[in-house]
Amino acid sequence: MSRWSFVGRAEQLDRLRVAVAGVHGRGILFTGSAGIGKSRLLHEGVDALPGDDYAVWRIAASATTSAMAFGGLIQVLPEQPQGLSPAGILRWALDVLQHQAAGRRIVLAVDDAHLLDPPSAALVHLVARTENASVVGTLRDGEQIPLPIRALWTDGLVERAELGPMTPDETAAMLNAIVGGQVDSGSTDRLGRLSAGNPLLLRELVHAATNSGELVEKYGVWTWTGRLELAPSLTELIDIRIGQLTPGVRAVVELVAFGEPLGLRLLHQAVEQHDVEYAEERGLITMVESDRRLDVRLAHPLYGEVVRRQCPVSRTRRLQANLADLLDKVGKRRREDLLRVARWRLASGTAQDPTMLIAAAGEAFARYDVPLATRLARAALDAGGGFDAAELLATILMFADRPAEALGVLDAVATDAGQEERLSRWLTVRGMVSYWGLSQASTVEEIADEGTKLTDAAAQARVRAFEAIMRLHRLEAPAALRLAQGVLDRPAASVAARELARCTIAHLQAVQGQLSRSAAAVDLVQAKAANWRADMPYLQLAVELARGTRLALSGDLVGIDALVADEFADLADAGDFRLGTGYLAILRAYAARLRGRSDTALQAALSACAVLATSRVYAGLAQAERAQAAALRGDARQAAEAIAEADRLHSPSMAVLYPWLEQARVAALAAGGDLSTAVSRLHSLADRLRADGFAGHETLVLHDLVRLGQAAAQTGPRCSDGTRRTIAQRLTELSEQVDGELPPLLARHARASADAAPEGLLTAADGFAERGLDLLAAEAAAEAVHLLRQRRSPEVAHARQRLGAFLACCDMVHTPALQAATPTLTDREWEVARLAADGSTSRAIAEQLFLSARTVENHLQRVYSKLGVTSRAELRVALGTIPGHDGTTTT
Repeated sequence: MSRWSFVGRAEQLDRLRVAVAGVHGRGILFTGSAGIGKSRLLHEGVDALPGDDYAVWRIAASATTSAMAFGGLIQVLPEQPQGLSPAGILRWALDVLQHQAAGRRIVLAVDDAHLLDPPSAALVHLVARTENASVVGTLRDGEQIPLPIRALWTDGLVERAELGPMTPDETAAMLNAIVGGQVDSGSTDRLGRLSAGNPLLLRELVHAATNSGELVEKYGVWTWTGRLELAPSLTELIDIRIGQLTPGVRAVVELVAFGEPLGLRLLHQAVEQHDVEYAEERGLITMVESDRRLDVRLAHPLYGEVVRRQCPVSRTRRLQANLADLLDKVGKRRREDLLRVARWRLASGTAQDPTMLIAAAGEAFARYDVPLATRLARAALDAGGGFDAAELLATILMFADRPAEALGVLDAVATDAGQEERLSRWLTVRGMVSYWGLSQASTVEEIADEGTKLTDAAAQARVRAFEAIMRLHRLEAPAALRLAQGVLDRPAASVAARELARCTIAHLQAVQGQLSRSAAAVDLVQAKAANWRADMPYLQLAVELARGTRLALSGDLVGIDALVADEFADLADAGDFRLGTGYLAILRAYAARLRGRSDTALQAALSACAVLATSRVYAGLAQAERAQAAALRGDARQAAEAIAEADRLHSPSMAVLYPWLEQARVAALAAGGDLSTAVSRLHSLADRLRADGFAGHETLVLHDLVRLGQAAAQTGPRCSDGTRRTIAQRLTELSEQVDGELPPLLARHARASADAAPEGLLTAADGFAERGLDLLAAEAAAEAVHLLRQRRSPEVAHARQRLGAFLACCDMVHTPALQAATPTLTDREWEVARLAADGSTSRAIAEQLFLSARTVENHLQRVYSKLGVTSRAELRVALGTIPGHDGTTTT
């Protein structure tokens, strides 16, 4: 890969600039670990200094030149004259620099200043004391620093600043710059943790992942598989940092590498205390306080990667067996101790207790660590765990996108599912795999028939809870509600079965517009999570789908922000629980879209498409959101491609999601200019939603019609007097049925649009903006500006200012509502208008465009008339409220 683009470090660059250019600035030295980015920061900072004002000398000190007098400054000084005393040489060198500077400010940029030879260090100190001169440079942590350099900050001549690891945002920006595209959030987090924010190590990691084919691109998003082949250069770099170790210290490092975080007391039972102390002094390990216990970790995550890979297999197995024995001996006191022992037993070949492995696999799955849970459950089955291990393994394989393999595991233990409690578990897991994993619609009837044969009330309730949510997803809402309510009415039903049934009801309530009741039901399910998570951890997906549906339908962007930032999101990302990660990415895209942040929306949607590429559960929904984001940007081609992919990938087992997919289809049609078909499809969709009783969805679909200028159009069946309600009237009616603050706001917008009332539209726009719905606010304000412009109202200037404020919150947005309110200017009119708005006179414009001044004035008058302005000052504001004013013709 070529030299990567410089990203981040804005605060440090500002400090360097101020230290050099400020009134009292004498310079700054950045300190930090190797590879943290000190040298690059220094180069970027001095490169930005104008040569007319600054005479910059770059000095790269090294071990080679440190033994030579003035070896560090050999790049900038001529041959020394003979016969001068040491003090005379310093004065001569300073005179040379001042002569070459020719009145400009001297800037010495010294990389690795700790490697300067004594005379060079003395000269640098002398320069720092000189008027009209500055010293900037870098120092590596842990190195011996020459006294003249140390005196630079102890004497107050320069600042000394610690350059720490890159922030997560800087890491993400650097990753995107290295690969030349977008890296998904989960991969970014994992690579960021592994590199510990060190730019050099991050680049080496990306090199290794790219060369080994473990960094792959799907839908324009790069994803790291998690498998790491360390390049020789990276291994060598880490080896140099670790250095030569005594057997005792190596034992400390290896035990921590395989066991971190490792309790200090536990470590002391395995190794000598003085070896632990020496390893800490060398910067190989670090102590971290954790819940009144002192844990030991390696000083850098990559140390563990290298140490583990270099450790012989036999010693690796012995070390991990020892760790497991030690923790078993002292007792597993923490929740995570079971998982740690199970991992060590598995890796050391001493995992023989299927009961322990099943418990550990369940714990890993409850934390949504799918890869670890799969390994442990497989080991439990191989160790003789029987039905319990097989059921758990099949469940995990389902969520690892391996449904066919899961089915094989279940069928192999079908004869063991004799008693009804086991049979109900076998039926429900097999039903889940075949219905959602393999999209077999007949599963619903099969599970219903088998459920009738059960006589145990708890077993039957479990089967009915699964049948209920399947029927909801298959759009059999009345049956789903009846079954779910029946489960809640059964005292014998388990907690997991009851809360799964409650999730079904909560989802149904959300789409029906009973948003308050849906929220209460979800809160109740979440409050009982500790009681159902061990039995049914995947129930969290049903919780998030119900909650996400409610938040999206209510336009609660703050609620969506909280949802995608909670613990489940972190666990799903860290544990490769792709269904959770993918669905939350879809919600991020949805919230960004309503905020008018089309770039963020498209990135999040593409991430969802990449994460869900091997799963059919939410893959269609992800593509639909991609289509919406592309349409928002005016990218009709990508929107159409995404809809085609949605149709190909969408599973019939997720039929309940049809409103989102159909709305996206309409957005793609509208982006492509086929507004008549878009309007027709929205009317049909509204009719279908009305028939299904999905009032929450119907509200949004009718508002989409308002956004396409159809507020006064008729909708629905005829009333008793033979008339049909307008869309504005139907939205007003729904605002009294659907919970929340959004429906009345949508109805207000519709009435103002139907009545062509600019003030009402601006009031609605303010209401949207208060909820963060900046895209809808801009559309409503744009319609108001259009009406006021047509009427040549003096209020148009004020409305235009408000529109500009709303659009300033958005980025690239091209929607039919904004385009319909935009005057049509010819290419020539755009040229003239932009030049006039920038302050050019008509004569100057005429000369630049090879026109006559009269022709320019005629163009300007037509522009003024179309935009409803009377002066160049108003013209500048008006152009700022028109999407496409950056040079593209808006039609």
